[in-house]
Amino acid sequence: MWQVSIIATVSREEAVAGWLQKNFRLPPALYHDLRTGKSTVSIYPPRLSRGPELVRAALRRELRQRWPERMRVVVKKLRRENWAESWKRHFKPMEIGDALLIKPGWSRHRARASQRVVWLDPGLSFGTGHHATTRFCLEQLADCRREGMAQSLLDIGTGSGILAIAAAKLDYSPIEAFDFDPVAVRVSRSNARRNRVEGRVAPRQQDLRRLPLRGRRWDVICANLTADLLQSQARRICARLRPGGALIVAGVLRKEFSRVRDNFLTFGLTLAKSEVNEEWKSGRFESPESWAGC
Repeated sequence: MWQVSIIATVSREEAVAGWLQKNFRLPPALYHDLRTGKSTVSIYPPRLSRGPELVRAALRRELRQRWPERMRVVVKKLRRENWAESWKRHFKPMEIGDALLIKPGWSRHRARASQRVVWLDPGLSFGTGHHATTRFCLEQLADCRREGMAQSLLDIGTGSGILAIAAAKLDYSPIEAFDFDPVAVRVSRSNARRNRVEGRVAPRQQDLRRLPLRGRRWDVICANLTADLLQSQARRICARLRPGGALIVAGVLRKEFSRVRDNFLTFGLTLAKSEVNEEWKSGRFESPESWAGC
């Protein structure tokens, strides 16, 4: 197995990940180093079509043509057991207050009495909860939950399925989750089975841009998406939100958030909470009880 990595700025990580996936047809894994502020975007091909030096040179050349800043490219051979151990070093248990504990299968960290456990072995998939945007969504899911009340959830761009699975553990029902990427759908279904919630979380492949404007409306919607998609599909997303509901958006760069915010405000939503974490800004919007919808 080989590891092909590009070390990029936070503002480029999603674009680089998409570019790698398109060119290699493999799902990328992202690791953000809080100390350096850089993101490592990696894919793990079982073999290379040419020598590692030629692959590295070709990637550097294509990166220079596409983006102005210099990015470091690393190509190295991995033993499968070393790849697994690298995940264990980076992916630690994470607590979301008293509500949730996100932990990998190898962890012996014990949950507190009030915490629901989400088992997640990340492998080659997005969404471990450690990225600031995913963590914000998890925190808002816990904060929006009202004990004893029936609350439904729509997870747009489910990735690893972490948000939908966490919602099931918090007793949201019904839950619908979808993603454009068929690899993400397979991974999220596997994670749902691992957590024994496959009866309530059954992710499907769906393009948000083709989601019908009319259909079930939801108490809570999670949309961990790019700013461009949030802006262009704001009406489609709002059309699925119930009056008195909450829309949690993340995956937005700080410099782009104001445009996303203003777009949702035009549909009658209010910004109830926002959070900045390094280059990222996330928010929770709410619709009035008397809201007529989009």
